[in-house]
Amino acid sequence: MKRLVLFNRDLRTIDNTALIQAIDGETPVIAVFIATPQQWAQHDLAPIQADLIRRRLEALHEELELLNVPFLYKECDDFERANEWLLALSAELGVSELFLNFDYEINERNRITALSERLEQQGKTVCVFDDKCILRPGSVLNKQGKNFKVFTPFKNAWKAQFTLARVQKPKMSVPTDVPAHYRYESNVPFNYPTVSSLPMPVDTNSIIDKLRAFSHDRVANYHQDRDFPAVDGTSQLSAYLAIGALSARQCVARLYLDATMSNGQEPTLSEGAEIWLSELIWREFYQHLVYFEPKLSRRHGYLSWERNLIWQGNEEAFTQWCNGVTGYPIVDAAMRQLNATGWMHNRLRMIAASFLIKDLHVDWRWGEAYFMSKLVDGDFAANNGGWQWCASTGCDGQPYFRIFNPIRQGERFDAQGEFIRQWIPELANVPNRHIHQPWLWEACQKLEYPEPIVDHKTQREITLSVYKAAKDQH
Repeated sequence: MKRLVLFNRDLRTIDNTALIQAIDGETPVIAVFIATPQQWAQHDLAPIQADLIRRRLEALHEELELLNVPFLYKECDDFERANEWLLALSAELGVSELFLNFDYEINERNRITALSERLEQQGKTVCVFDDKCILRPGSVLNKQGKNFKVFTPFKNAWKAQFTLARVQKPKMSVPTDVPAHYRYESNVPFNYPTVSSLPMPVDTNSIIDKLRAFSHDRVANYHQDRDFPAVDGTSQLSAYLAIGALSARQCVARLYLDATMSNGQEPTLSEGAEIWLSELIWREFYQHLVYFEPKLSRRHGYLSWERNLIWQGNEEAFTQWCNGVTGYPIVDAAMRQLNATGWMHNRLRMIAASFLIKDLHVDWRWGEAYFMSKLVDGDFAANNGGWQWCASTGCDGQPYFRIFNPIRQGERFDAQGEFIRQWIPELANVPNRHIHQPWLWEACQKLEYPEPIVDHKTQREITLSVYKAAKDQH
């Protein structure tokens, strides 16, 4: 009898709970990844992220081979067909146990439930593990035994419960063989649109080196640098976290290891490391929310009065926002960075989302889907949480009357316009004093850059009125 490990958004061997639990040194272990292009399309998987997954599979295959774990690959249209194929494969190969890590989105949960029921009916054992979060959903609850609705109390409870765990590596498995036509090869079918991602390494050593470099060299200044898009102040690890090539446990373990090495006493995180840890806890907060609130996976607002909002925006304005031609430099530079690289600085994600929702009055779901279709680090829980935070419809979202001024945001976080000029070459010669409002420059007629498509002050008043009406109606 054999054990089968099903990979999904956990494309790593180090610190992979399902894989580590499956390998006991006695029972043969087989690993499998199933591409589901139609399902991915429904979930707005970005072609640039699909390319990262495709390349990461090659590295994962090599790592599994070193562990004596054959790596199988199959392409099925969707989760239902994938389950049918897995059932047939398990019967053919004599699989007695399935090991996998849990996903919290509703379609993924339903997939696991349906597969588990079918396998258990056949007398097979299904072992499902909480691996995506450091502390599993349901383990961080308030005094009433409910999940937290506000981030700061969640963070405090999370930190009080957190204990540093050792990052585990899998053992060597016993050799086993499978039919050659199931095995992964570098030229396997991958019928999903792909766009070459940035020069991002996909081998584990390089990924861990990036984590080490950030933790050792840059995290101490993270609290000072993280909001400035022209500064290399972020970790650039989010894409690896999104596809599971790196775990949050590895990130936190590295933070504390470097803290211990720096003072030789009890591990004390720097201010920058504390802020980055807080960002990782935000990630867990949103994962827990998706687990407890299936309506989020159905793209419903977290707050019930959200359904009363009347979205007055139109497709033309949305298209201008997508293409980075709104006439507001910091917004346009952000969107052009996203379109060109598949990544956007986190501060800019908030600015761009706020502008679409509260200046252009476009339904936040349009922006949520567009981001997912472009982001190399697209993660449903984090993306949905971020968009609903900006829309003031989410759990612990910003108050609806807090509306980012795109001019002030640019002046604050890109004062000299370095980032803007990088992505909007039309504004290269605009003086610093006008870079955030180029329409005020005396030579603005010479610019091949649009005037603002809306007046922020006017749109702000409209937003306040619309949101107040929605809440009053509720």
